[in-house]
Amino acid sequence: MRLLIIGAGFAGMYAALSAARLRDIEGVSPDRFQIALVAPVPTLTVRPRLYEPRPETLTAPLLDVLDAVDVDYVQGHAERVDTTANEVEIMTRDGRRRTLAYDRLVLATGSRLFRPDIPGLAAHGFSVDTVDDAIALDRHLHGLGARPATRARNTVVVAGGGFTGIEVATEMPARLRAILGATADIRVIIVERSDAIGHDLGPGPRPIIEEALDKTGVEARLTTGVTALDAAGVMLSNGERIEAETVFWAAGMRAAPLTAQIPAERDNFGRLVVGRDLRVPGVSNVFATGDAAKAACDDAGTIALMSCQHATRMGAFAGNNAAADLLGLPTMTYHQKAYVTCLDLGSAGALFTRGWDRKVAFVGAEAKKMKQDINTIWIYPPKAERAAALASADPARVTDL
Repeated sequence: MRLLIIGAGFAGMYAALSAARLRDIEGVSPDRFQIALVAPVPTLTVRPRLYEPRPETLTAPLLDVLDAVDVDYVQGHAERVDTTANEVEIMTRDGRRRTLAYDRLVLATGSRLFRPDIPGLAAHGFSVDTVDDAIALDRHLHGLGARPATRARNTVVVAGGGFTGIEVATEMPARLRAILGATADIRVIIVERSDAIGHDLGPGPRPIIEEALDKTGVEARLTTGVTALDAAGVMLSNGERIEAETVFWAAGMRAAPLTAQIPAERDNFGRLVVGRDLRVPGVSNVFATGDAAKAACDDAGTIALMSCQHATRMGAFAGNNAAADLLGLPTMTYHQKAYVTCLDLGSAGALFTRGWDRKVAFVGAEAKKMKQDINTIWIYPPKAERAAALASADPARVTDL
């Protein structure tokens, strides 16, 4: 028997650990029941931290923890899924194609930044979608110090006033002053198509976000979008041009494109619509999880968000259920009653909310400490010790903040 997991993000990592946990509980040997994880590199990208400086340090090794629980790592990039033949074709690092058969498949391929066909975006827009993207941004920012001190050099435009856009924008003044000097006249502008920054976060947190923008000196252009970029600035839909040598794109996410190869329903984010056990309806041998899945996380039909908070718990359920299905055991109903947000607000602190109505629980330094603990402790892989690693992926215990 082989359970194949595609993806080494939060969902894929916990799917592998959870499947190995159930295999261990049932006393089935790894020789008889193989669990394999496919990813280009055996590392977890700590994606929620990529807005920070030194992004090259924001990965965590997975090989030791996978070895500790007898999960095989297969290096490669999954390019094709054949759900009729139960096969996945991967491209290895040396350019060879390899076909892997599976009895059950967990698709944990994550999401990608949505980049529309806006003139100049591909050539001149920065992001923190991947480690490489974040490194490119970091190098660009440090390179600004060698350029003439102009208004454009000191100006950053952030396209998108959602979670990532807010964190990048409020962090940017301090990052730039550390590079350009404490007295540098820094200008950061968020361009947002809706009528409020952090629109999806609701009205409760909004005054705190607006106060933080004011404290950090971040400007906003609301009900406006970016229509074109070049090396010297951006054009906005209201006709305004902003001279800026740094333009950051943070306007939406989509599921990774491999989901399109599964013959099943998808939502407008490209996520596979799954049942409560995270199985893809009509494709009985395939489970989807994390940002690749549109899943209800309670009986009221609340949909899990594209976040590591949900991916971690969803991964544990998906891995357990795929393994249970192979072993002839009942699957578990995915549920995630609790929901929190912890939004970094740069030098203004942070914002911590609880519940889907986002009731504010902590602000300022207290919330900042919570954010730092989440970013530096909670979301990292477990230690490469078998019992602890397996216990960390118990679906009944995986963090439900």
